[in-house]
Amino acid sequence: MAERPQRGFGVAAGLDHEVATALAERCAELGYASMWSNDHPGALGLETLAVFAEAAPALDLGVAVMALDRHSPAEIGGEIERLGLDRERLWLGVGAGFSRKPLTRMTDALPELREALPGVRIVLAAMGPKMCRLAGSSYDGAFFNWMTPAFAASARATVEAGAGPGGLPPVFGYVRAAVGADAAGRLAKEESFYRDLHDGYRNHFERLGEPQGSVGVAAADRTEVQHELGAYGDPLDVTVVRGLASARAETMIAVAEAAAP
Repeated sequence: MAERPQRGFGVAAGLDHEVATALAERCAELGYASMWSNDHPGALGLETLAVFAEAAPALDLGVAVMALDRHSPAEIGGEIERLGLDRERLWLGVGAGFSRKPLTRMTDALPELREALPGVRIVLAAMGPKMCRLAGSSYDGAFFNWMTPAFAASARATVEAGAGPGGLPPVFGYVRAAVGADAAGRLAKEESFYRDLHDGYRNHFERLGEPQGSVGVAAADRTEVQHELGAYGDPLDVTVVRGLASARAETMIAVAEAAAP
């Protein structure tokens, strides 16, 4: 990792090929360090990364996160091979999904992930303190989601407390960002979906204790976006801006430009 904080840009998996290509090309011009996709039942995040890989060959690639209740390590490895993704460029975020015992699942899964995915940097989705400690002790990084800067700072300290002899691994995090007159509404809509997605998120938002629609960045213009994103620079080594915009090239690029490093 670079010594200074970096920014990545993230999207929902399944973005149109032409939009993804234009977005990745522009993000490379703007100085982003990496391109990211989530992964969901309707679209494979690694396929979106394959488009980014071709359009922006100098950038790192990340998927966050692939849930192990839907993807086995062997299947993930097969998809990486099928798509021809460069393992040295790849950050693979993994999580427990709807597993009954999430911490046990992610502890037991690591040896299998290492065996199936040699050369891939594996990052653990971590929100609660036990997952943060596991990320610090055993994984190649921690990936935060839906955190305020203050909460992220506390979670980072927990990752550090769990860190092994190799020291603190890099800490990543999604920060939702919406820009323009309807920014607050778009952020609130996105957040409301996650707040009741499953027990892990419900418990997380309860610990967070923030009013609905306030976790992330909803800003009128670039100046305000930069001010709010800047608060994440200390707790996160890589702030992954998740642009909340319609899935058109011009609207996605507008958010990327406003949030550019």
